[in-house]
Amino acid sequence: MSSSPLKGLKVLDMTRVLAGPACAMTLGDLGANIIKVERPDGGDETRGWGPPFDELGESAYFLSTNRNKRSLTADFAIKADVRLLLDLAVEADVVIENFLPDALPRRGIHPESILTQNSRMIWCSIHGYANDHNRPGYDFALQAESGWMSITGEPDGEPMKTAVALIDVLAGKDAAIAILAALIGGRDGTAAQRHLHITLAGSAASALMNVAQNTLVSGLAPRRWGNAHANLVPYQLFQTADRPLVIAVGSDAQWRTLTTLLANPALEADSTLATNAGRVINRSRCVDAVQRALMSDTALAWKGRCERAGVPVGLIRTVPEALSDIGASAESGVPSSVGGESRRHPPRLGQHSAEIREFGWG
Repeated sequence: MSSSPLKGLKVLDMTRVLAGPACAMTLGDLGANIIKVERPDGGDETRGWGPPFDELGESAYFLSTNRNKRSLTADFAIKADVRLLLDLAVEADVVIENFLPDALPRRGIHPESILTQNSRMIWCSIHGYANDHNRPGYDFALQAESGWMSITGEPDGEPMKTAVALIDVLAGKDAAIAILAALIGGRDGTAAQRHLHITLAGSAASALMNVAQNTLVSGLAPRRWGNAHANLVPYQLFQTADRPLVIAVGSDAQWRTLTTLLANPALEADSTLATNAGRVINRSRCVDAVQRALMSDTALAWKGRCERAGVPVGLIRTVPEALSDIGASAESGVPSSVGGESRRHPPRLGQHSAEIREFGWG
């Protein structure tokens, strides 16, 4: 695939913080022309979410979701700036925004009117909640309310959030998917049909996946499993002679291979552990046996054996270790996960205001 399949696509990014900017950056990575609209007095609030800051004073947080964009500062209280934004929006292929519902209409920017004027454009609104667009959406609050925290953490510990604002990230990806689908098959729709609505709450609920289905099928509230898995055994963190590693047995064939590697005839012969259902029922006995066997050698040795035999395994690495071999850098960030590329460094606040005011989309 070309690294710029969206070349020529005009995207007006009127979002801030994480979900919206991540969505726009994904489109920018794929070649779209992105104009990021920011307040003159500080811009996107994540510009101040540090340390760390780079040598130009930009926060790492802002840098993570704003490459391949140009920055335009605009004051919604100034009529000429509102007029400029209307002109840019009418010419855009896509507008992305995460304002509270009344904020844009109060300044004279009406999505339905713009969608009517440009009968081929897509407007994507990102909100926190489907039934209360006036309530700001914050990832941490959504992790609490969506059930995520109740299933994250050690079994006897407190509910925990994920270390990454993952609901925001997922909502940004959901928004990008919805926009791309609309560009392919929805540009001939009515104004209402071309106005997409993505919510953090919806993305969070959808991402519960098998955990949600476990609940729907069993009628029982799921528990926290720490580094273990509710439906698969053995599928968790184990200690070895020197450091921990993860073994993730996802099939009965992999289990048979693992028992051979562990050189444990009793495990190989135990018919109650031959199927995953049996291993889940006999979780403690199965896990204890695997754990005792793994203590006989180092993590690296077990990793090599498992990889050669096709048993899923992973050493615990730090973030610097994980970033060291994927081409990530302080300047360009983490490489695009969708085949795009970094062509433009995240912009300074208002860096491109003059050229956009003079030449528009260019």
